[in-house]
Amino acid sequence: MTALTTSVVVATHRRPELLRAAVRSILSQDCCGPVECVVVYDRCEPEIGLAQEFAPLGPDRSLVVIANDRTPGLAGARNAGVAASSGQLLAFCDDDDSWRPDKLSRQIALLQQGNHDLVVCGIEIRYGTGKQERTHVRIPRQEDLTLAELARRRVMEAHPSTVLVTREAFARIGEVDEKLPGSYAEDYDWMLRAVAHSSVGTVPEPLVHVLWHRGSYFADRWQTIIDALDYCVDKHPALRNSSRGLSRIYGQKAFAYAALGQRADARRWAIRSLRLHPTEQRSYLAILVSARVVSAATVLHLAHTAGRGI
Repeated sequence: MTALTTSVVVATHRRPELLRAAVRSILSQDCCGPVECVVVYDRCEPEIGLAQEFAPLGPDRSLVVIANDRTPGLAGARNAGVAASSGQLLAFCDDDDSWRPDKLSRQIALLQQGNHDLVVCGIEIRYGTGKQERTHVRIPRQEDLTLAELARRRVMEAHPSTVLVTREAFARIGEVDEKLPGSYAEDYDWMLRAVAHSSVGTVPEPLVHVLWHRGSYFADRWQTIIDALDYCVDKHPALRNSSRGLSRIYGQKAFAYAALGQRADARRWAIRSLRLHPTEQRSYLAILVSARVVSAATVLHLAHTAGRGI
């Protein structure tokens, strides 16, 4: 059997050191098939010498460097990378994440069993530095990867840096949605569509190291988060039909409004959330932030320390 080529798209924006660690982990994969790494520079000039830094790349390894010629932002950059790639298999890696050497080989083996056309795996989250560093392992279960469960809770374990998908399945699912405000939740939107159109398998081990830091989330883009959440609810009937999922999203909106200092809006959305599901923690946190009992930054820090998000 001829080995399939895997194209790995890495969208990047001014993270040169982290980018190099990500690329190194991709080009060092122990799988026997060809691996093509496509680095897409979004809203910044490509580093012309990047390919030379990794030469010689070794057998069946290649590095392509391009600029994002699509919509500025993560969604457009990922689509630009897919368009510039040539592999029968597609994978994605955030520029601040890295892979274990056996990530692709384990996923390709599962993919070639013939039961799935999309495979994810577990992640190890790292947050903080030095003595303050915390690590958390998250493993997606097979039963988590359904439309109903994704609507109910985001299933953060199915991280975009874990995705391996056939090109045919990607075409069927569709490109990453470039209309999403700020590209926020583009991975969630894509995964909602993916589970509706593909058979998804999982390798139950943490094959991806995910780094959380201030530059990796939208802490200063709260209005963008609100707009993107509204867009997703309008787009996906599964979200509108899930009372638990809507409660979660309304709680996220309430927290975002609280972080913006819009106290009345925060409380209004918190109440709407709690009417749907009285135990939605985000809504109670939004009320505390809106009452200035605690700051949004403190809540985010504590959540990330626990390996959770808002």
